[in-house]
Parts: sequence; structure tokens; C-alpha cells
Amino acid sequence: MLKKINNMLIRALLFLSIPALMSGEGLKSLIEYASKNNELVVSKNLSNLSKEQEVKSSKNSYYPTLDIGAFYQRYDEASPIMPGTTYSGYAKVSLDIYSGGKKSYTLKQKKEEHLASAYEYESIKKNTQLAIVQNFYAIKNLQATLKAYQDSAVAVQAQLDRMKKFLDAKLATSDDVDRLQSAYDKNIYSIESIKFEIISLKKALEIKVGKKIDTLDSSEFVKTDISDADELDYIKALRATKNSIVNASEVVDSYYYPQIKLEDTYSIYGYADEPTAFPIEQLDNQNKLMLTLNMRVFDFGVLSQAKRSIELNAQAVDKQISYQSKEQKMNQELALYRIQTAKLNIKSSQSALKAASSALETITQKYNSGIVDNVVYLDALSSQTEAKALYESSLNNLEVAYALYYFYNAKKLEEFLND
Repeated sequence: MLKKINNMLIRALLFLSIPALMSGEGLKSLIEYASKNNELVVSKNLSNLSKEQEVKSSKNSYYPTLDIGAFYQRYDEASPIMPGTTYSGYAKVSLDIYSGGKKSYTLKQKKEEHLASAYEYESIKKNTQLAIVQNFYAIKNLQATLKAYQDSAVAVQAQLDRMKKFLDAKLATSDDVDRLQSAYDKNIYSIESIKFEIISLKKALEIKVGKKIDTLDSSEFVKTDISDADELDYIKALRATKNSIVNASEVVDSYYYPQIKLEDTYSIYGYADEPTAFPIEQLDNQNKLMLTLNMRVFDFGVLSQAKRSIELNAQAVDKQISYQSKEQKMNQELALYRIQTAKLNIKSSQSALKAASSALETITQKYNSGIVDNVVYLDALSSQTEAKALYESSLNNLEVAYALYYFYNAKKLEEFLND
């Protein structure tokens, strides 16, 4: 009795675990996983971290530097008053007292480059998310079409089996069977072709996400209006890039200003083969303090031309910003039209499916009663199959339309998913 109860408990646990084992991947989980594991996104994040280190390096350039060194010097023919061999070790502390603003503008440049890199990272992450959404619903469309064709194949198979029995009973002709067989074979070919397309798209999705995907759950976007649209991260990156270029031009200008540097070098010396005829006391150590001032006076226009080149680059980026801003505005408007069109398409395809299903039901009854031939039946079945696939696709297209709407308003797609 106890063993029987244990077996029943095991079966119950297995039954409860089946839904968990069969659950697929939701769109939100795919997006979140890709944001951390997509190789292009990870690569851009590493580039961003690299820019962050450049900022830290630029900040540290304000501090003094310490260098150590040594030298060994030997003459083949010793001088009567100089040692034949001299060796030394030294330590040098350097400090840029004034660089004409070079360090200040370099730091600003590096900060803007880091900011641009951060926006580029967000941009590629969001672009990857949008590509995943489009891929996800493209697979859903194909799965809906596959289901419609599989249902159609089942219906045709049932009629084919029925017609074969009639043929054996001499109540139908071979043409009737052949026509149904042809329709069935065509359905099977369509099913296999769709399966291949699904596999291809799923492989592409796996690359974007960064892991293997078995099944896909249903996912829907929240349907809401956006009142606080923002610039796309790509445009923000361009603005930061332009600012970094402007600061780079200021770095060029800094060379026309005085460059003041302070150096303090302490050296210790050692000797070999010292002269004996005229012994001179050699230095054992020395401290050298040096203050230098340098300023560019004339360079045949090298710096001015370099600055002009940088300014032209900044103007080019400014034109890109203007173009991309107009394109974003256009895509925002098109996204709204796309949503309206998708909603109308749902209503239209729903009506078409209802009409096609009703017609198929009526014609199937007539076909079974011998009132209409199999040509009429197959046409009705084909129309209902297409209508079913179009209706499911229209629902998925609405989701894609909202994804594009949120994307071009610079929102995070995962925040608008109901998963």
C-alpha cells in the first residue's frame, strides 16, 4: 500500500514538472540574456571600458612623473684627465607646470570619447534587441503558417483516405484521388519548406542571443503612447563625438602657448680606469634642477592646417547629427502609421478568417454529400489556411510595430514586455 502511494506521488510530481520542462524562452528573457552575452554587445562594452581607462590616464597626467635610469660609458683610449670608464644611476622627477591648456582639453576630449563610447554601447545593445524582436516574431509568423498548413494536411489526409475507400468501392474515380494526393503532397512540401525557414531563423536568433534556443513562448508588448521621446543613443554618441573633436582642436591651439616644465634629476656616479698622471677629483653625485620654457613660433602652418582639418571633421559630424535627427523623427511618425495599419490588418484578417472558416465548413458538408467536387473543396481549404496564417501574422506584426515605435522613441524594449 505504501509503495502504491509512493508511486502515485512520483507520478504527480512528474506531471507537475512537465510544464516547467516544456516551457520555452520568452522574448524578455532573450533580450536580457543577449544584453549581457551577445558578442558584439560585449565587444562594445569592452571598448567602453577601454575609453574609461583613457580618462583615468588623462587625469593622472596632472601628477609628477618619476623616471629612473642608468648608463655605462667606456673609452678605448683613456684621457689623461678623464676616467676611462664611467657608470651612473639617476632618478628624475618631472612636472608640467603649464601646458597651454593641453592637458585640460585632452581630459575633456577623453571624457567626451568615453561618453560617445557609452552611447554607442547602448545603441548597439538596443539595435540587437530590436533585431531579436523582429527575428522572434518572424519565427512566430512562420510557426503560425506551419500550424495552418499542418491542419490543412490533416484535413486533406482525411479526405484522401475517404476518397480511396470510395475508389475501392467504385464510387469515385482515380482523378479524384490523384487531385487530393497532389494537394496533400503540396502541403507536405510547404510544411517542410517552412520548417527549414524556421530552423534558419532560429539559428540566426541563437547567434544574436548568444545561446541555444529550443522553444519560444508567446510574448506581447504593452500598448501605450509615448509622451517623453528621447534622442536615439546613436545621435547622442555623435554629439559626444563632435564635442571630443572640438576639444581636440583646442589641444592643437595649446601648442601656440608657453609650455613650462620643471625637472629635478639626482645622479650618482662610479668610475674605473681613473687617470694617475693628473688625478682630478670626480663627482660622486649630482643634483640638477632645470626649468624649461618652450613655445611654438612658426611651423609653416602645420598646426593651423591640422586645426582646420579637425574643424571640418566636426562640421561633417554635425551634418550627420542633423540627418539622423530628421530620420528619427520620420521613423517615429512611420511607427505610428505602422501601428494603425497593423490594427486595421488584424480587423480585416479576422473577418477574412471568419468568412473563410464558415465557407469551408459549408463546402466541406457539401463535398461530403457529393454536391461540390474536390476542386471547390481544396480552394476553400486553401483560402481558410491562408486566412488563418494571415490573421496570426497580423497579430505578430502589431507587436513588431510597437517594438519599432518604442525603439525610435529611444526606449528600452524589455521595459514594455509583459513576459
